[in-house]
Amino acid sequence: MSENNRLSGSCLCGAVRLVAENPSQKVSACHCAMCRKWGGGPFMEINCGTDIVFTGEDHIRVYSSSEWAQRGFCRQCGSHLFYRPRQGGEYMVPVGLFDKQEHLVFDNQVFIDKKPGFYSFQNKTNEMTEEEVFKVFGPSQM
Repeated sequence: MSENNRLSGSCLCGAVRLVAENPSQKVSACHCAMCRKWGGGPFMEINCGTDIVFTGEDHIRVYSSSEWAQRGFCRQCGSHLFYRPRQGGEYMVPVGLFDKQEHLVFDNQVFIDKKPGFYSFQNKTNEMTEEEVFKVFGPSQM
């Protein structure tokens, strides 16, 4: 496994560390109300799939934010650690947790129709509305 196919990082206090093998190199933003309430703005994440290892697991708390997904955070510092659909178990990890980010590309925005008007990104990205997201990834598809 090449170091280029691995991302590592930690929460703010360092109590939880993570290593993702073969994560996506593309950053996505979610503009849904739940993500914005969770983090105060869009959720900027990388799909790390299921090949991810956390250390400091005793510091991880999981919140069931809906019937189809869970969100993890560090109980020590409160850093967001992941969004995880119950089906499939892929981890969407906040991009800010990773130590090296230079090679990543902002590629996708979901719930674009829920994005408030007071911010916008300059980047040209793929975009999906709430309806499109639920058609592809909705609870009935999971």
